Amino acid sequence: MRLDEPLMNEAALLQITGEVSTPLALSFADLAALPGDAQVADISRFDPKRKGDAVKLDALLRLAGVKPSAKYLTLHSSTDNFHASVPLEVVRERGLLVYRLDGGPLPVKAGGPVRFFIPDFAACHTQEVDECANVKFVDRIELSQERGQDNRPSEEEEHAKSHERQK
Repeated sequence: MRLDEPLMNEAALLQITGEVSTPLALSFADLAALPGDAQVADISRFDPKRKGDAVKLDALLRLAGVKPSAKYLTLHSSTDNFHASVPLEVVRERGLLVYRLDGGPLPVKAGGPVRFFIPDFAACHTQEVDECANVKFVDRIELSQERGQDNRPSEEEEHAKSHERQK
């Protein structure tokens, strides 16, 4: 599971890097093997439009050993070159990483390999956490001292167009 350990015949779906004691490269099997208290079955209970099973962000961060210097969490999607950087403190306990659908890996058409989801993102009470912080195609999470790469739309019109293109 550590980046310097060979994976067991399965490619990493998700890497966790940056301000952590143990950088991780996690496969589907690694995520599925996390204990029950780290798992969240059927996220449709939070949002009926969403499907799948998730792991809690905090469980993964505890596994990686977040350094006290980490203040931001940046979600990277190499599939569509999308990046969102949010304050770690406001998403650590709320964030979920959807990785499984119908018992198998989350397909790309559903936002796989991993989809970051913040139930009721508005409850985070910060402008830095908006609907676009629910990032699809996540393959790397980076923790940092300062805000990381972020190419979310900043203008309301640009934001609306972005969502229209995704439909």
